[in-house]
Amino acid sequence: MHNNVDELFEQLWQQYLQVTPSAEKIRQLLGKGETIINDHIAIRTFNNAAVNLDVVAQHFIDVGYKENGNYNFESKKLTAKHFEHSDPDQPKVFISELRVEECSPELQTIVNKLVAQVDSTITSAADFVYNGAPWQVSKADYQTLAQESEYAGWTAAWGYRANHFTVHVNKLSGYSDLESVNQALKDADYRLNVSGGEIKGSKEVLLKQSSTMADVAVATFSDGELEIPSCFYEFAERFNMDNGEEYTGFVAASADKIFESTNVS
Repeated sequence: MHNNVDELFEQLWQQYLQVTPSAEKIRQLLGKGETIINDHIAIRTFNNAAVNLDVVAQHFIDVGYKENGNYNFESKKLTAKHFEHSDPDQPKVFISELRVEECSPELQTIVNKLVAQVDSTITSAADFVYNGAPWQVSKADYQTLAQESEYAGWTAAWGYRANHFTVHVNKLSGYSDLESVNQALKDADYRLNVSGGEIKGSKEVLLKQSSTMADVAVATFSDGELEIPSCFYEFAERFNMDNGEEYTGFVAASADKIFESTNVS
């Protein structure tokens, strides 16, 4: 297990860059060489007992994280929680899981077949959350999953990794708000996720979010390779609550649309 939160996030970042090369370019564009504060990462999984949200979360709890919020995504059949570290400068962690039993028998069969390949020596290993897919999946099974649930297909193909990192816009010098960040991205020809609008959320709900559409990368399947959407970069602007403290939670209606950043466009 990791005892060092910084080391864990460095491993997650390096793994993320392998399939999301645009993130490093965007970091240079926005940060101009300065350190960028990461607001949060997100990880996807299935609710099967061997790999569920709690199994993933344990890796973060072990380095000082505590559960802080619960979310339900009815139409996508997802349950999620977010976790915060005792050091507020550390990124938040948003972990979601697909409620497999609410999906078709065909999807359930495929997911159960994947999860059956995973044992506790894999899930308890220090590198579990940044080691990709711990199973073999065929192209046909991936495509069957993706047709029913983009989330299921993505998770089967890419496994355990940061689905996105997030720029904390409030702590980004040279930009006053999320709108100006989005403009800089569009000027540099990055495609933004426009599902539910280019900006999800508002000052009223204390959080505005936007994101790029995922990069495309080569995923390895049991019977060859395919180029599919990989990971994306998100941008979050947070507002203060009535008590003057910055809101640290998430807005389900906005996150619902952010999930679509990995849709095949």
